[in-house]
Amino acid sequence: MVSESSLIESSAAAGGYHDRRASVAAEVPAPLTLAQDIVDCAADRNAADLMLLDIQQTSVVADYFVICSGNSDRHLKALVGAIVDGIREKWQEKPLRTEGMAGGGSGWLLLDYGSVVVHVFSPEARDYYRLERLWTEATTLLHMP
Repeated sequence: MVSESSLIESSAAAGGYHDRRASVAAEVPAPLTLAQDIVDCAADRNAADLMLLDIQQTSVVADYFVICSGNSDRHLKALVGAIVDGIREKWQEKPLRTEGMAGGGSGWLLLDYGSVVVHVFSPEARDYYRLERLWTEATTLLHMP
């Protein structure tokens, strides 16, 4: 029986096949690069009080938190949509998990990219949860009020 990898190698050698999986795997972004791209997507949609926290030394949950606010439920959904679409287009990555999307109205939407967790808050929810105050030991890499 011929293995899939030997078929791919022989086809590639003949010039007839390109193993796209290898090029996609090589394009997985470093956690900081992914976090910076998420920040750029949020900033492009006018996210308010945008923060990038390095939590590597204080948590095993993730390497970075991106925290931002939107002015309305519609703005929160637009921010999340811009982030998901932008990262999918650039890196072919989707969030591992999303929270707060189905029911809406919670004021806190979360995107989990594994090494980077994105928190998108309404101003009221952000003031209530004060997430950045819970992570005071984290290093603030960026704060755009």
